[in-house]
Amino acid sequence: MRRLFSYVWRYRYWYALGMLCTLAFAALQMLQPLLMRDATNAVTSHRPAALERYALLMVAVAVLMGCARALSRIITFNTGRNIEYDLRNELFAHLCRLNPDFYQRLKTGDLMSRMINDLTAVRMMLGMGLLSFFGTPVTYLFALLFMVSLSVRLTLATIFPYLLLFFVIRFLTRAMMERSLKVQQGLGDLGAKVQESIAGIHLIKAYTLEDHEAAAFRALNDRYNDDNLALARVRGTLMPLIRGAVAGSMMILLTYGGVLIESGRISIGDLVAFVAYLGQLAWPTVSIGWMLSIYQRAKASMKRLEEIFDAQPVAALDGPALRLDTVGAIEWENVSFSYFAEHADAASGTRNGVVPKSWALRNINVKVPPGGKLAIVGRTGSGKSTMVKLLARLIEPTSGAVRLDGRDVRELPLAALRKTIGLVPQEPVLFSDTIARNVAFGRPSASAEEVFSAIRIAGLEGDLEVMPRGLQTVVGERGMSLSGGQKQRVTIARLLVYNPAIVVLDDALSSVDTETEKAVLHSLEESVKDRTSIVVAHRASTVRDADEIIVLDDGEIAERGTHEQLMALRGIYADLFRRQLLEEELAQY
Repeated sequence: MRRLFSYVWRYRYWYALGMLCTLAFAALQMLQPLLMRDATNAVTSHRPAALERYALLMVAVAVLMGCARALSRIITFNTGRNIEYDLRNELFAHLCRLNPDFYQRLKTGDLMSRMINDLTAVRMMLGMGLLSFFGTPVTYLFALLFMVSLSVRLTLATIFPYLLLFFVIRFLTRAMMERSLKVQQGLGDLGAKVQESIAGIHLIKAYTLEDHEAAAFRALNDRYNDDNLALARVRGTLMPLIRGAVAGSMMILLTYGGVLIESGRISIGDLVAFVAYLGQLAWPTVSIGWMLSIYQRAKASMKRLEEIFDAQPVAALDGPALRLDTVGAIEWENVSFSYFAEHADAASGTRNGVVPKSWALRNINVKVPPGGKLAIVGRTGSGKSTMVKLLARLIEPTSGAVRLDGRDVRELPLAALRKTIGLVPQEPVLFSDTIARNVAFGRPSASAEEVFSAIRIAGLEGDLEVMPRGLQTVVGERGMSLSGGQKQRVTIARLLVYNPAIVVLDDALSSVDTETEKAVLHSLEESVKDRTSIVVAHRASTVRDADEIIVLDDGEIAERGTHEQLMALRGIYADLFRRQLLEEELAQY
C-alpha cells in the first residue's frame, strides 16, 4: 500500500479540502442534538417563542450540513477517480515496457481483470472508503465529547456495546483480507478463461469441445462462487453484530437514562440529545463493516497490481538516438541462450543437472557487415527466432553478447535500438482497425502514398481490389477477416512504412505459397538493398541470394556459407533444398 500512498500524497491538497468539508459537516451535525435538547426543554418549560427560534436554527444548520456534505463527497470522489486515472495510465505504460516473458506468466484475461476490477476496487477505497475512514473517527470523537459533556456515566454505559463490537471486528478483518484476495484472483481466472475461449472459439467448435469448455468454465465459476459466498458469510456476520451493538446501546440508554431522569441528574432534553447522538453513531458503526470490506478488497487488489508494478522491464539506458546512416554491423559473439536457465554454464552446457538439450542456442558466432544479408535456415525449433529476439533485446543472452556496430546492445538506449530494427514476426499481429492504419502503425504520420506504395511492394495490391473499402477495410480483432498470407503481407507493408535501418524477417512469409514468397522478396530487394537484413526462413529455396546462410540444428550452427557452398556440402541445407524443390514440383500437378 506504500505505492498507493504516494498517489494520495500527490493529491494531498484536494484530500485536505475534502476532509475539511467533512470536518465541517461533522461539527455541524453535532449541533443538531443540542438544538433538539434545547427545543425539548423549551416545550417542557412552555416557551413557544424559544421553540420557534430553535426550529429555524435547526433548518439553517441542516442546509449548511447539506452543502458541506455535498462538497466533501464531490471533492473526495473526484480525487479518487483522478488517482484511478493516473494509476491506469501508469499501469498500462508499465505493461508496454515489460519483457515478453512477463506475458507468458500472466494470462491476458487476468491482466484485464487487474486493469479494470482491481483498479475499481482501489478507487472505491480512495473515494467513499477514504471519506468513511476519516469521517467515522471524527464523528465518534465529536459525539463522545458532546455525550460526555451531558453525562459521563450515561456515555460509559451506552458506549460499552460498541467497544465489544470493535474487539470482535478485529478478529474478522484477516479473514476478510484472505477471502477478498481469493475472490479477486478467481475473477481474474474467470476473465482469462473467457478471453481464451472467445479467442479460440473456432477451434473449440471444430473439435466439438463446447461441452468440455462449458464444464471447465463451470468449475472455475463454482470456485469463484464458493469464494464469494465465503466472503459474504464474513460480511453477513458483521451486520447483525453491528446492529445488535446499536440496539443494545439504545436499550441501555432508555433503561439507565430513565433512572437518571427519575433521580434528576439529567433532563428529558438531555435524553433526547443522547438518543440523537447515538442515532448519529448508528450509521458510522454500521458502515464499519462495509468500510473494512472496501479496505480489505482494495488491499488485496493493490497487492495484485503491485505484482505488475514490481515486474522489471529490460533496462533502458538513456542516451542519444543512433545514427541511421551508420547503423548496420551486427555480431553474435559466442552467444548461448536457454529459456529455462537463469544462471547457466554455457561451457559445460549444464545447470543444476539440466541436460544440454535445454539450450535454445549454443556458442553462436556470426558477423553481418553493414548492408549485408544474412539468412538463417533450420528445422522447426532449431533456434532461428531466438537469434532475432536477442538482437532486439526481447530476451537477454544467457552468456555471450550481441553487438550492434561493435557495442553490446545491452549498453545501447533501448528505444533507440528498437527504432533501428524493423522486425516482422512469424505470427503477424494486427489490430482491430483499418488496413491503412495497421500498415502505418509504426509511423502514423505516413502519407497515403507511402502506405499504398508499401502495400504494392508487399504484394497486397491485388487483394485490396476485391475488398469493398480497399485500404479502409477493417480487419477485425487480430485481423480475423484476413487470411494468414494477407496478414503477413500487411505486416511487411508496415515494416516498409516504418523504414528501419535493419530489416528482420522472421519467417514472415510462411503462410504464402512459394511463388508469392519469391515475388514479395524480389520486390523487397530494391527497398532494402542498402540496409542490413536478416531473413529467417524454413524454405531454403527463398534465401539462395543471401551473402551468408547459416543452418541451425538443435541450437548450434551446423553449416554456413553461400548457397553454392552449402549445396556442395550435401548436408542439411542441401537436403532441405532438394525436398522443397520436390514439394514444389508435386504441388504443380
